[in-house]
Amino acid sequence: MSEEIVSEELVVEAPQTPRLKQEYKDVIIPELEKEFKHDNPMQIPRIEKIVVSMGVGAAARDSKLIEGAVRDLTAITGQKPKITKAKKSVAQFHLREGQAIGAYVTLRGDRMWEFLDRLLTLALPRIRDFRGINGHQFDGQGNYNFGLTEQSMFHEIDPDSIDHQRGMDITVVTSTKDDDEAYALLKALGFPFKEN
Repeated sequence: MSEEIVSEELVVEAPQTPRLKQEYKDVIIPELEKEFKHDNPMQIPRIEKIVVSMGVGAAARDSKLIEGAVRDLTAITGQKPKITKAKKSVAQFHLREGQAIGAYVTLRGDRMWEFLDRLLTLALPRIRDFRGINGHQFDGQGNYNFGLTEQSMFHEIDPDSIDHQRGMDITVVTSTKDDDEAYALLKALGFPFKEN
């Protein structure tokens, strides 16, 4: 009696491209190409990385606060943050050299695009009395910085589990050194800048 061996083909699907990244490739790149008349497609501005940082100054008095910041940043970004330590001791702030005082995450690739999509479509509209973000916070090098006052606007954070209100700073680093091009890129991606 011969046994039949049935071979199953292994089907591996490619990971799905994030929605915002696909829109950038299909719609935004041609628009920016027309607007700025670049000859080389590599001159078109793109987002290189996003840095999300959370300072925890009160951690100088209570070291458990840094654990909450790490937990929140991990939930929001899907990546384990790096802990920042004090570079030198400052007596007025009760700070010792090497003490943990904050955490930050650097997002690149698909994880960066997914975070940006969640930030623009879900988190920012949940801010109370939200009227847009300031469009004048570029640093002169094409990078955009803005702050959020609390972490509860992200769906990943359970409002009942918040032990302490923590603000965060978000820096969007672009490939261009021109603030006008960076503004046009972020506006096309859906950043809700204030109209004034």
